[in-house]
Amino acid sequence: MGKDKDSETALDAADDATLQAALARLADWQFDGADNPSGAAKPFDLGRFDPDQRPFSCGDKSHDKDVVAALALDIDALQNKFYADRRFKLLIVLQGTDTSGKDGTVRGVFSQTSPLGVQTIGWKAPSDRERAHDYLWRIHQRVPGDGEVMVFNRSHYEDVLVPRVEGWVTVEQTRQRYAHIRDFERMLTETGTVICKFLLHISKEEQRDRLQARLDNPAKHWKFELGDLNARKKWDAYQHAYSDAIAATGTSWAPWTIVPADSKTHRNLMVASVIRQRLSALGLRFPPGDPALEHIKVE
Repeated sequence: MGKDKDSETALDAADDATLQAALARLADWQFDGADNPSGAAKPFDLGRFDPDQRPFSCGDKSHDKDVVAALALDIDALQNKFYADRRFKLLIVLQGTDTSGKDGTVRGVFSQTSPLGVQTIGWKAPSDRERAHDYLWRIHQRVPGDGEVMVFNRSHYEDVLVPRVEGWVTVEQTRQRYAHIRDFERMLTETGTVICKFLLHISKEEQRDRLQARLDNPAKHWKFELGDLNARKKWDAYQHAYSDAIAATGTSWAPWTIVPADSKTHRNLMVASVIRQRLSALGLRFPPGDPALEHIKVE
């Protein structure tokens, strides 16, 4: 599926057309109703999305992997121009239950990009110093600057989802935090940040298989924590919490994209397609050169 290095895309025309058709139906997998004019929150049910669907797949796993590789090259080229342009910032939020594939998404989608302009942070439980501030304090320090791409592996949503399921915050405090997050994300977008939020959606059965695979492979024991099993016992509670979080914070300025992620290849394919689309839509450009350089000859 080769294209020359000066082509606008590494994708073949047929593959590009297939992805454009899938992107035209992206609204079926997005939610942006939390800021609807009526003021009433639109309901959202994560349970109506099948985590094993593959709306961006051509039906051939091997070919889908080739398309992901081509998309990674496109994203690299766009990120290079994004870094030079410096009119925008890009924040990518990856949320999902344990084993949903946040690490794998970063590896697959950004396999070709330079670390110069792309950074990733995996959010853990807050430290004592971080707890001494409001819960968004640590988050704000790590949002991207001009020309930067920042990938959040988990995010500020952990500071609502976990406390809610564990009963550490009240219903009213939960509503307050969602309101804070809506305003926080709106402030970011109004100051030049493009926000892409992805919910990596896997089934309970797929999570079981992935957790067992970690236990069966000593090289992956470091990725397993006993707390993962405790959280799994609260699967339904977390699914309801995710539904409520998406309903409360999916906005026109920062919509949620639900990514069916039982297939790792499809997960990467869908996320890469959306990111390429968002970057392509920005009208990125290289800054004008210094006219004084036009007549310089290097001896």
